[in-house]
Amino acid sequence: MRTVLLTALAPLAWGSTYAVTTEFLPADRPLLTATLRALPAGLVLLAVTRVLPKGAWWWRSAVLGALNIGVFFALLFVAAYRLPGGVAAVLGAVQPLLAAGLAVPLLGERVSRRALLAGVTGVFGVALVVLKATARLDALGVLAGVAGAAAMAAGTVLTKRWGRPEGVGPLAMTGWQLTAGGLLLLPAALLAEGAVPALTATNLLGYGYLAAVNTAFGYWIWFRGIGRLPATSVAFLGLLSPVSAAVIGWAALGQALTALQLLGMTVALGSTVLGSTLRGSAAPARRRVPGNAEGEADRSDLPLERRDRGQSTSATA
Repeated sequence: MRTVLLTALAPLAWGSTYAVTTEFLPADRPLLTATLRALPAGLVLLAVTRVLPKGAWWWRSAVLGALNIGVFFALLFVAAYRLPGGVAAVLGAVQPLLAAGLAVPLLGERVSRRALLAGVTGVFGVALVVLKATARLDALGVLAGVAGAAAMAAGTVLTKRWGRPEGVGPLAMTGWQLTAGGLLLLPAALLAEGAVPALTATNLLGYGYLAAVNTAFGYWIWFRGIGRLPATSVAFLGLLSPVSAAVIGWAALGQALTALQLLGMTVALGSTVLGSTLRGSAAPARRRVPGNAEGEADRSDLPLERRDRGQSTSATA
């Protein structure tokens, strides 16, 4: 349960993106924002961990970075600009259902009735929170929203399937993916939006928060959670993001919360609890550490000296 609660901090932090973007950042620069969220954070983590991919992990990191960061961020902003925020959030809420479907062939996890119920109920709850009667649909925006959710779902499941190289912790893996995703976004931002504009102190503060808290910290605990929990369970925690955004909008931006929205929050939170406590037919991926008995919990994210002393850690620590 501690791992679930810690992992839940990631989507809760992601819910602050809208408020920070509208209040602190330049307008009409979505790809620049996506790039400055990912690339600086990834380079800092590479400098801190001093670990680079080896062998097949070069292309695996590129694939995961594209799915979880580069492609996902780009499609997310296309959907956000072409659709009302509520519609984009509802489309993103289908991610747990997509992740559950992909987990069947890739991870051997079963899709239970409970998972389907939690997924459908979660979409309904998010819809109550964010949708308005005046919401309009745009075909390209809808396609981008669904494709973005599919990219993140595929990235979540593949991150679980591939695990991590022996001796490499989640912090280094986060750095690899953020750097790969940021490098993918950089040329797209320059081509589509031109040179970086003059930035104010407020802009720099906003970008710094998004890079450090929202992205480096958020994705580190997200990928850590994927390594310790079933992929479908982690995906359900993403339902917390629109709920967090609504609460922050009420508390920080003075936006009203109706009774219907409060009902939707309750439904979405209930779906999150129901879905995040699922246990798939396949146990979370664990690797054999030299000198350990088969089946011991994965300890590759511990300092080397602790592993050498044979200390163990619970999968829910």
